[in-house]
Amino acid sequence: MAIDFSRARWDKIKEDYGRWWAGELKRPLIRITTWTRNPDKAEPRVKDTPHLIYDLSVSADEIVDRWDWQLSGVKYYGDAYPSVWPNMGPGVLAAFMGARPIPADDTTWFEPDKPRELADIHLKFDPENVWFKRCLDISRKAVERWEGQVLVDVTDLGGNLDIVSTFRPSELLPMDLYDNPEEVKRLGWESHRAWWECFEEINKALQPINPGYGAWLDIYSDVPYYVLQCDFCYMIGPAMFDEFVKPELEATIKRLGNAYYHLDGVGQLPHLDSLLSIKELKGVQWVFGDGKPGMTHWPEVYRKIRDAGKTIYVYGTLDEFDTLIGQLGSAEGVVFNLWRERQSDSEIKDFLAKYKVK
Repeated sequence: MAIDFSRARWDKIKEDYGRWWAGELKRPLIRITTWTRNPDKAEPRVKDTPHLIYDLSVSADEIVDRWDWQLSGVKYYGDAYPSVWPNMGPGVLAAFMGARPIPADDTTWFEPDKPRELADIHLKFDPENVWFKRCLDISRKAVERWEGQVLVDVTDLGGNLDIVSTFRPSELLPMDLYDNPEEVKRLGWESHRAWWECFEEINKALQPINPGYGAWLDIYSDVPYYVLQCDFCYMIGPAMFDEFVKPELEATIKRLGNAYYHLDGVGQLPHLDSLLSIKELKGVQWVFGDGKPGMTHWPEVYRKIRDAGKTIYVYGTLDEFDTLIGQLGSAEGVVFNLWRERQSDSEIKDFLAKYKVK
């Protein structure tokens, strides 16, 4: 069974998302997918996995076969569209600069080949790196297979200082901010240059066949787009965030066409005001963290983001979304993602109609 998504639906996706980014769509974006179609072909031998640091004997074609089988079982509602994310682990840019990937059950970690003093660390993107070539091969095979029917996202390159902390472990890097601030800044800008070299190389491979631009947080964009983050900043205060994180972050946001920020955990809330002051930042995904109450318990955070003129990305249940919108008073400028749920067709259609999503 083929993937159920036509060119006409892609035309509508492009129009609606374009209007949403421009602040002209007077409704939320609501993405709902369900696993309710039965693929009429045998399940591939390559099993689903949260990361792509496979044994290199597994070919890129086999990985794309697996994705194709999965996508053919999905029904797309509202503003949802077919996409794949070549997930090689968060912060895989470190591997593209020589770090060793360490696959785990549900992710991939990275570590340097050996410990080094701060002054001896130099970060440079290597386009001949085996893992980068692997990522490029998978991404190219995907766009060639679907010829624009499926959006192929850019892998999770990682946050700037998060990449630095791969090479300078996080138990040492906070002290380096005090003891060797200029060396930390040097590495931050080296990471920045490497990030952009890698990002542009991947997009060269994806365009012009890819129907647009995507990242691990699916929001279709017709111009270069990414979701930025800095998990390391959980360990530092606002003054250090503004000195060591914000300048590079602001430079990348200004260079991207559409930039989002992944605000992960309550420890990052002290940096929210500084983030929201960046004019070109389009929106924020607030993730409250494991063990914390759900999205309806944080209306003040979402109001602050909206009051700053930014958009909001949320996920949860249909009831939670209704409650949040009631708290906010309006659903404009919100993206809601409900992934592979099993609500009935009529429930989903009623929900979409409530928010004027056709």
